[in-house]
Amino acid sequence: MAIITLTTDLGDKDIYQAALKGSILKLLPTVTIVDITHSVAAFNVQQAAFILKNSFHYFPEGTVHLIGIDTVYNEYTKYLAVKYRNHYFVGADNGIFSLMFTDDVEDMFEINIMQDLKFLHFPLADIFVKAACHLARGGALQQIGLPITTLEKKMNLQPVVEKNVIKGSVIYIDSFQNVITNITKEFFNSEQKGRRFVLYFKRNETINHLSWHYNEVPEGEKLCMFGISDHLEIAINKGNASGLLGLNLGDSVIIDFQ
Repeated sequence: MAIITLTTDLGDKDIYQAALKGSILKLLPTVTIVDITHSVAAFNVQQAAFILKNSFHYFPEGTVHLIGIDTVYNEYTKYLAVKYRNHYFVGADNGIFSLMFTDDVEDMFEINIMQDLKFLHFPLADIFVKAACHLARGGALQQIGLPITTLEKKMNLQPVVEKNVIKGSVIYIDSFQNVITNITKEFFNSEQKGRRFVLYFKRNETINHLSWHYNEVPEGEKLCMFGISDHLEIAINKGNASGLLGLNLGDSVIIDFQ
């Protein structure tokens, strides 16, 4: 079964999402289209990378992931088809691939499908769709592009360690207003080494216990846990952590091991 997922900043109120899906179904009527999200903030490559990095592996191998972020024609931007962990990704080489992938990709090709000029303002419905449908049919990467060896680089802000302290930052706020940091479970465990900790963040708030799930604390109480993304998140059980705790993107969090 052919699957194409969509991760875009197209939103839900305009014609763009319909145009994209209709273009796919014209070329491949039997494909299963799955919306990962169309609510990425406009041109926000970092946000899209976080969402796709933490969701693509739930799909079957061979799935094609079409990325519609910052794709409008630019003479300096390449359009790529990439194979990574037996999944295929079609998107602009604007740094998103370097943000998503934690190790080397299997194959990278610059797409050389001819651009239809009437879609110059919306290549998602032209070049991207043609490449994604080709791959979803089982076509080879070599048939739609030329091999490349490097990707446009962007760096995620990484947590730092000073003595017994991890200094991290907020990198994502989900639709429940849970606050997700750049501190991964693996990184936390490597530094904790069985020690107690205190998590400090805005307004002199503290948490000193890791929860396994949201309902481990009473409703309205704050907690921290490693969620589905394996990143440390700060939440309020059935509450708005970002708003009530005053935590926003880029804010600092500190873990003090004791």
